Amino acid sequence: MQTPRIDTFCLGDFQSNSFVVTVPGAGDGCWIVDCGQDPEPLIEHVRARGLRVEAILLTHAHYDHIAGLDEVREALGPMPVWLHEAEAAFCGDPMLNLSAFGGLPLRAQAPDHWFRGDDRLDLAGTSWVVRHAPGHSPGCVVIHHPDSAQAIVGDTLFAGSIGRTDFPTSDPAAMRRSLQTVLLAMPDETRIHPGHGPATTIGAERRSNPFLVPGGW
Repeated sequence: MQTPRIDTFCLGDFQSNSFVVTVPGAGDGCWIVDCGQDPEPLIEHVRARGLRVEAILLTHAHYDHIAGLDEVREALGPMPVWLHEAEAAFCGDPMLNLSAFGGLPLRAQAPDHWFRGDDRLDLAGTSWVVRHAPGHSPGCVVIHHPDSAQAIVGDTLFAGSIGRTDFPTSDPAAMRRSLQTVLLAMPDETRIHPGHGPATTIGAERRSNPFLVPGGW
């Protein structure tokens, strides 16, 4: 089995995580997942390894995850960008992507392709499932590689916490459903790479996350 490699880059004032996903020994293709503010370290990593970006996948389109999107596209050449269709208007709307609230309105280029449900993508012979997990925002997705028990989860689940549900387009009830039916449906050994903070596992969060334990949130 080929085990994908996920490199993490903590970027910008919001300390949001962006990722470069590769498959060692299977060519120079890669994905970039999310493009945070000030993405130069990520860009230099891709260049230093001689990688070819096959696509940018967005877990959602809040400002802290798309602030570097246009810079990455300009620096590394044209590549398709994927986002869930529920956030089709977010990249170009500072109110929806929340940049207006920080005084730095962002209007990024629109994505090229849309996630619509349980989509499947392939990277260098590895098969990934993209699950819709709304709550923090309407188009949040979880990018899961079941064979290696790894998932990039955006702002749905963190080590010891969950994503905020008090934004204008958040939905606490949807977040509860997503946590139960998408995240907690994964095996305990699944290593999750969140949009902020360190990696953790589903098992660790199931046992100790105050939002997930019985009687919690």
